[in-house]
Amino acid sequence: MAAGRERVSRLLRQLERAACRCPSHGHTYSQVPERPTLGSTDYAFEMAISNIRYGEGVTKEIGMDLQNLGARRVCLMTDKNLSKLPPVNAVLNSLTKYGINFQIYDNVRVEPTDQSFLDAIQFAKKGEFDAYVAVGGGSVMDTCKAANLYAASPSAEFLDYVNAPIGKGKPVTVPLKPLIAVPTTSGTGSETTGVAIFDFKELKVKTGIASRAIKPTLGIIDPLHTLSMPERIVANSGFDVLCHALESYTALPYHQRSPCPSNPIERPAYQGSNPVSDVWALHALRIVTKYLKRAIRNPEDREARANMHLASAFAGIGFGNAGVHLCHGMSYPISGLVKTYKPKDYNVDHSLVPHGLSVVLTSPAVFAFTAQIHPERHLEAAEILGADIRTARIKDAGLILADTLRKFLFDLNVDDGLAAIGYSKADIPALVKGTLPQERVTKLSPRPQTEEDLSALFEASMKLY
Repeated sequence: MAAGRERVSRLLRQLERAACRCPSHGHTYSQVPERPTLGSTDYAFEMAISNIRYGEGVTKEIGMDLQNLGARRVCLMTDKNLSKLPPVNAVLNSLTKYGINFQIYDNVRVEPTDQSFLDAIQFAKKGEFDAYVAVGGGSVMDTCKAANLYAASPSAEFLDYVNAPIGKGKPVTVPLKPLIAVPTTSGTGSETTGVAIFDFKELKVKTGIASRAIKPTLGIIDPLHTLSMPERIVANSGFDVLCHALESYTALPYHQRSPCPSNPIERPAYQGSNPVSDVWALHALRIVTKYLKRAIRNPEDREARANMHLASAFAGIGFGNAGVHLCHGMSYPISGLVKTYKPKDYNVDHSLVPHGLSVVLTSPAVFAFTAQIHPERHLEAAEILGADIRTARIKDAGLILADTLRKFLFDLNVDDGLAAIGYSKADIPALVKGTLPQERVTKLSPRPQTEEDLSALFEASMKLY
């Protein structure tokens, strides 16, 4: 009898040792050891975009959107010129129709500065708004993002969230209010991104704030708003789309970017080229090739203007997660150090190099330089833009893309290089100095660059044709 009981006990002990220990069936859980990460580069990317809504006349729905959000006190941001034009009127009609209580801030500066950001932030703090609507181009949308951020974080110093090394680049951990963005140009893609760019006057360079937390809640892409855009604004906006697509597609791959974040909140918005961003970048590039010239030359071409409005958002999805590199990094001092240049079709009271123009003027030199790395991507981009590459050698990819871009810009009457907008070789040291702090984007160049390389790129961009 005792021997039988001992045998049963022994069998039970054996069964216990053999029992499943997985979390679903066992009573204990042992964490599986993590595989050590090899090296210091990142191993992941993530996609973050705003919800977007597209359609002719869709702006009329904004009042209902704000009702659905339960908004009781809304800030409408725009600029002085737009405040008198149909896009703002369409928004005002919808807000009024649906009984939305709102205040208008129309002092946004085209190509905003740190001071113009601060003015808008002060307005937002005083207003204690529970939702925001931005109607305009990238300047308006970026200003509204910053106002929303700092109003939600009233104890923060301005430089806390500004990109390093100019600011502290702190991650955003506070909840923001809903922001609906209504783009009226077809270039920045700011309605889809968590980026806000401004001129930092003390250093005479552009910098910005980059965080997924500041991206709009909803982008309203209404192609009716593009019909009143003058020719040069259409052109310069389109050049921004062009460079967003080219730079994000040729950027350093995400798995080669360092450092690898210790916490996902520290993973930058600009992560490097990746398989999802690539799809959006290439699609945007094809639309630019087909429709940009038509949109510029014929303001009545609704198909072309509508497609460029979509291309802006598509490229925004691409670069908003992959990032841009040298064209944009070098463009910031080009805009920040402007002397007397005033572009056609821009109704402003200050000297200004439009963002899209400042970006595209260096593009032939930049892509001739970066094509040493991933030349096949540069050659593919040249083919999409119209180059015949049937007999092309892969080692000539950069020169082919550069020549294709020059022809594209020449056909669209673009200023003949940096010299045509007021710069000379004597300005190159200052332009290089202004580029060096732009590490957030310049480090995404597939080919590392020295100060001497930057000097050579600016010199090569003085004259294009």
